Amino acid sequence: MHILFISLALILSLLVSPSVTLAASQVGVGATFGEEGLQTFYFSIGEYFGVPEKEVIVVKERHIPEEEIPVVFFIARRARVAPAAIIDLRLRKRSWMDIVVHYGLSPEIFYVPVRMEVKGPPYGRAYGYYKKPKHEWKKIVFKDDDVVNLVNLKFMSEHYKYSPDEVIKIRSKGKNFVMVHDEIKRGKKEKEDKGARGEKEGKHDGRGKGKGKGRGK
Repeated sequence: MHILFISLALILSLLVSPSVTLAASQVGVGATFGEEGLQTFYFSIGEYFGVPEKEVIVVKERHIPEEEIPVVFFIARRARVAPAAIIDLRLRKRSWMDIVVHYGLSPEIFYVPVRMEVKGPPYGRAYGYYKKPKHEWKKIVFKDDDVVNLVNLKFMSEHYKYSPDEVIKIRSKGKNFVMVHDEIKRGKKEKEDKGARGEKEGKHDGRGKGKGKGRGK
């Protein structure tokens, strides 16, 4: 009986261990792959809101999801309270709109002007509310997802001086905001690098033409 038990245990371990190992490796790869993107995301949040990066990490360590960290700082700045006060309310299962109302703020604070007509998820519902007359905006009750989408839209478009319409298009592809941020940051850097190369080449060409004229004379 003892031998049979050991044999069954060995068979079970062989069946289970490959999947466990695979799951562990997948988690490890995911964590490694996203580490740099997360760090730049945190750094940009700190830059935009004027807080040290370590304060951003503190918010994360209090179990606030990455995409909600900008919401904490945004509402705290508008309400003129410490981020810890916002976190405390959030951890008590208060919705973002409950917290906004708690501090006497209006949904108008989340509005970001766009040129395009916004339809469908993830922004269609929020901008559908904003189609109402402005004096009715105070009655808007956003869901948590709407608040997260709007705050990150404001943060990224203003921080990188990037078109809100383009941010919406990237987000609409199903990417989370850490990925959206990475795409915007890389695109901005590529554009700046291209501009710098063009300027350098233009100066170089200008000097070459000047010298050519001199030799011709």
